Amino acid sequence: MSKDTGEIRVIKKKKGHDGHHGGAWKVAYADFVTAMMAFFLVMWIVGLSQNIKDAIAGYFSDPIGFMEAVRQGNAPFPLGEGEGAGKEKEPLTSAREADETERLSEAKETLEHVVLSAPEFKDLKKNVDIQLADEGLRIDLVDGGESLFFDSASAAIKPATRRLLTRIAGELKSLPNSVVVEGHTDNRRLNRGDSYTNWELSADRANSARRVLEQSGLRPGQITEVRGYASMRPRRGLQPSDPGNRRVSILVVTKGVTKKPAKPSAPAAAPAQTPAKAPVGHSH
Repeated sequence: MSKDTGEIRVIKKKKGHDGHHGGAWKVAYADFVTAMMAFFLVMWIVGLSQNIKDAIAGYFSDPIGFMEAVRQGNAPFPLGEGEGAGKEKEPLTSAREADETERLSEAKETLEHVVLSAPEFKDLKKNVDIQLADEGLRIDLVDGGESLFFDSASAAIKPATRRLLTRIAGELKSLPNSVVVEGHTDNRRLNRGDSYTNWELSADRANSARRVLEQSGLRPGQITEVRGYASMRPRRGLQPSDPGNRRVSILVVTKGVTKKPAKPSAPAAAPAQTPAKAPVGHSH
């Protein structure tokens, strides 16, 4: 009988590892990430200003009512004025101011080299003063004692003045800036009786210039003010009685900047428009 020499084999069944120890670690990691997100959200809310906190609370209390208020312009706080907004606005404001200065400087050069270089204005250009000021670009048409721009003691514009204002309007109409027109006189009384004074004359001349500018292409509403100052704002270095104060000023106002009317360029040496003392003039 043959001896059984067969080998004994032991088969061990390995248990599975459920895909790298199962999915329990994913749940734990998700909980950790959620907790961190909640932590940073709380830290962000704690750092907000009180008015923004109130706005957030208002939104979650009544979302529909809150959004309706925003659409109607009644937001509970100025939009875009959160923490750190001021730091972002400063460079933007500086950039806008630089662009504004460059635009007005280009307009000044254009008026000087294109408008005033025209042969038809050769007799007027010495009486046109164009300057950049704090409030904007100022164009002075100085009538002086020569009655170059207006008839004497009248608001009637001379033909050459009309052509000059038309050219000026052609350059200003493309600017986004608003325009103010001012009328100025000296303090000499008019030979038209007491009922018509330098106050009326300065305002009427400013309005005459306004009409020509608007007829020559300025946008509707671009002229926002018409001012008549009589002799209250003499030119720098001049006395109120000096004929050099007789002028119409066109001010291209710096965009986005609210300015009060400019202060007198020189202190008045005597009260303006005092009938008892003011000398009589014949060539306003």
